[in-house]
Amino acid sequence: MLLCPVRNCHMPLRRAERRLLCPRGHSFDVARSGYINLLQPQERRSKHPGDTAAAVAARRRLQDRGVTEPLLRAIAEMLAARPSDIVLDAGCGDGFYLGSLARQTGFDAHGVDISTPAVDAAARRYPECEWIVANADRFLPYADRSFSIVLSITARMNAGEFRRVLRDGGGLLVAIPAPEDLVELRGAGRDRVARTIQTFAPEFTLVDRRRVVTAADLDAAAVHDVLVSIYRPMRVQPVQAMRLTFSLDLLRFRAA
Repeated sequence: MLLCPVRNCHMPLRRAERRLLCPRGHSFDVARSGYINLLQPQERRSKHPGDTAAAVAARRRLQDRGVTEPLLRAIAEMLAARPSDIVLDAGCGDGFYLGSLARQTGFDAHGVDISTPAVDAAARRYPECEWIVANADRFLPYADRSFSIVLSITARMNAGEFRRVLRDGGGLLVAIPAPEDLVELRGAGRDRVARTIQTFAPEFTLVDRRRVVTAADLDAAAVHDVLVSIYRPMRVQPVQAMRLTFSLDLLRFRAA
């Protein structure tokens, strides 16, 4: 289902040992950890786009502490995926949500993100899934109607591309930070639900919505990891232990 990312090509890719080739001769190597880098030079906004290795490592430590487990359970409940589903996580980061859900359910899982360190971490921890480095803001390198479900978990959203790669009647689950998410660190945020629903209204129907809120008592090291993961330096030093709120608005849509 993968397509060549080269501009004005977009021909199907086929595997040849540790490479992917398109009929026009464009070639892409499979990394040692198993991911495929389809990111084109003109699609980079910087030399190292997306999450840094430090942010990826900080998020992984928080996940390993179980901080995001309540959020994962809520996403799993709303998603209600089946083993027969083919699922894309657009903006997958280090693969925690997609990889965990795939192991629970057994569906066919595909993740794409612009960050090479994040995708490399995903491929190493969840080798049973397929991981791609690409700029999902511009083009998802998959054939039309490839997926039964698309996920967008606190990531940038490309409504047109999501609809293109979703089957008719397919599901879209969007998670956005709720206003109280990390309120102790960055103050009350904006409610983004209405704007997000409007973004998807032309080609999607909202079928369910839920706000999930959890809190965790974190030591100083874990608070520092949160700050690193959201690229927010702590103004008061040293960083101290504190109780933090984590909250997501979950929106489930159906493709028209």
